[in-house]
Amino acid sequence: MRAKAKIRDARIPYEVPSKSDLPHRLHAVLQVIYLLFTEGYSALSGASLTRADVSGEAIRLGRLLLDSLPDPEVMGLVALMLLHESRRAARTSPEGELILLDEQDRSLWNRDQIAEGVALMKQALARRAFGAYALQASIAAVHAEAPHAAATNWAEIVGLYDLLMRSSPSPVVELNRAVAVAMRDGPPAGLALIEAILDRGDLGDYYLAHAARADLCRRLEKPTEARASYEGNNIVDIPRDLG
Repeated sequence: MRAKAKIRDARIPYEVPSKSDLPHRLHAVLQVIYLLFTEGYSALSGASLTRADVSGEAIRLGRLLLDSLPDPEVMGLVALMLLHESRRAARTSPEGELILLDEQDRSLWNRDQIAEGVALMKQALARRAFGAYALQASIAAVHAEAPHAAATNWAEIVGLYDLLMRSSPSPVVELNRAVAVAMRDGPPAGLALIEAILDRGDLGDYYLAHAARADLCRRLEKPTEARASYEGNNIVDIPRDLG
C-alpha cells in the first residue's frame, strides 16, 4: 500500500524497462524473489513453520524471470529454490516441529525438483559468469545428491564456500563455511573458526552462530560452555544431554 501511494503521489509512470536496463535491475529483483521464498520456506510469522503457497509463488516468479532473461544467476536462484523446496515434506514432524537436515527422511525429498535444480545449476556453472546464487545452489546440490547424511561430501562443500567467500564475502557465509570445516576436519577446527568470528564482534546478535558454537562444544564434551551459548542467546531447544 505504501509503495502504491508513493507511485501515485510521485506520478511515476509505469514503463516496461528496455532490455539494456534489465542487467542493472536484476540483482535487486533476485533479492526480492529470494526473500519471498525464504519467508515461505521458513515463515517469520503465523502458526506454520513454512508456507508452501509463498515459496511456490517465489519459484513461479523465478521461472517467469528465467523465461525472459536466461542469465546464469537467474538459473542459480531458481535452482537454489527448487533444491531447498525439494526437502519440504521432510522438514517438519507431524507435530509441526522442525527436523534438521541430517535427521530428515530423504525418501520424502522431491526427486523431480532435485533433478531440475541440479540441471539448472549445471547450466549456470557452464556459463562461467555465475555468482552467489549458483554457488549456493551447488552447495545445496551436494546435500541433495548424498544418499544419506554420512555420505555428504564435506570437502566439496568447503571448496564451494571458499569460492563463495571470494565472490560474496560475509560473516554468515564464513560461519557456514566454519560449520562445513567442522564436518570435514572435526569439531575443534570448526569451533576455532566460529570463535574467531565471534571474537572480532561479527554475528554477536545472530543466534545461529551461538547455536553452532554450542553444538560443537557439546560434541567436544564441554557442557558448561555449550549451555552458556544456548542460554545466553535465548535458544530454546537445549539438547537433553545438557540437562
